[in-house]
Amino acid sequence: MFTFFIISNGRIWNTNHQKIRAVNLGGWLVTEGWMKPSLFSSIPNKDFLDGTALQFKSKTIGKFLAAELGGGSIIVANRSSASGWETFRLWRINETSFHIRVFNKQFLGLDSTGTDLVAVTNDSQTSGVFEIFRKSNDPSHVRIKASNGLFLQAKTEHLVTADSKGDGQWEDDDPSVFEMTTVDILQGEYQVTHGYGPSKAPQIMKNHWDTFIVENDFEFIAASGLNAVRIPVGWWTASDPTPPDPYVGGSLQYLDKAFLWAKKYKLKVILDLHAAPGSQNGFEHSSSRDGFIEWGQTEETIQQTIRVIDFFTARYKNNTSLYVVELINEPHASGVSLDLLAKYYEGAYKAVRKHAPNAYVVLSNRLGGDSKELFPVATGMTNVVIDVHYYNLFSDIFDDMTVEQNIDFIRTNRSNELNAITTSNGPLTFVGEWVAEWQVKEATKKELQRFSKAQLEVFGRASFGWAYWSLKNVNNHWSMEWMIKNDYINL
Repeated sequence: MFTFFIISNGRIWNTNHQKIRAVNLGGWLVTEGWMKPSLFSSIPNKDFLDGTALQFKSKTIGKFLAAELGGGSIIVANRSSASGWETFRLWRINETSFHIRVFNKQFLGLDSTGTDLVAVTNDSQTSGVFEIFRKSNDPSHVRIKASNGLFLQAKTEHLVTADSKGDGQWEDDDPSVFEMTTVDILQGEYQVTHGYGPSKAPQIMKNHWDTFIVENDFEFIAASGLNAVRIPVGWWTASDPTPPDPYVGGSLQYLDKAFLWAKKYKLKVILDLHAAPGSQNGFEHSSSRDGFIEWGQTEETIQQTIRVIDFFTARYKNNTSLYVVELINEPHASGVSLDLLAKYYEGAYKAVRKHAPNAYVVLSNRLGGDSKELFPVATGMTNVVIDVHYYNLFSDIFDDMTVEQNIDFIRTNRSNELNAITTSNGPLTFVGEWVAEWQVKEATKKELQRFSKAQLEVFGRASFGWAYWSLKNVNNHWSMEWMIKNDYINL
């Protein structure tokens, strides 16, 4: 590999790196809800997986249950509308029993009287165990049994107790009957493996790994004009073959296969730590148990993650396909401070350099953070890249945009954003995720082709390149394989 310089728009680029045109192998080693819904289809009681967010409205009072002040106090039934304090998240013990977590991360339980409902403990093991029973002909109506064997009932707006026998006729005047609304579900690898349990999950995951991404896919990727794959991995893979519950062993051997296939087809690998212990963003693709961000809340989670990076880099340092190590994907600014993230990046960068002195290291921007906030962190680091993700989705501003407005947003707004973080003496820039999907309804093939082309042109200016999310997906536009084969994307 040789070095030369290009002068463009007044900037001087050192181009001793290969510009990446990559595709994400999303949903392979870290299962996403978008991928293969059949993975969830036969889970017993699949409506009540880990992290399912529920709200309960008393049929007698007509108001929602709520953890007063978000937790740390009593449970009341006095809210006319529901939001955060009125939302309860499940921790599945088995298909019928649960711990229940509230807004401030405490767990429901009973007070010293043994009947009054409270939320005061942060330890699931010392909290109560609850069962949810549905009305046979109307599953939105439920009763909730507490650990004392009796059912919850809303006696008044300020008194919710567990002292009902629950033997009424499900009438609206029964204070033990609640109307249940599901407001969120998570469908990540945690939900799959815990939902099936230790007897079934190993075979379910093995079948997925054996069939979802195979060697022929790497051959297709190379033949399509791409030169790299971004492989999302979970922290537990570093503990294979005996990862912590509920994860199952086997994922590491498939990661090994991916590196062998990448080498065979001359593809570079971006090894992307997509899920850190405790979840760095609360989303299912970080394998969050319940939607809360726990990563970085303790020093141990940071040190554990550095050890994971050390393990992966040491394992693949001699494979010529190891081109990039991405230290963490999409930490969220709402739960991960910049100081904490900088501390982690510095430690993990050193771990990579110990084994792979020339590999590129990717620092992912925080979701909701300032676009240049990692520049001081990158100072003094070599071969360092800033990862940004650009979607014309996930924000109200895109809801009513027309075809032309979406395309103009790419050519103007995204171009300006990319230019703003691309400097002659700063870190390289990488659009690590984008997709040719939008909020436009009934768009024509030609319109989607233009949208794809605009993104390819603008994101192609990123000094390190781009990666599409993802290779395969049940939604066609999210699947680069489908988009290429059906001539929506032309590389």
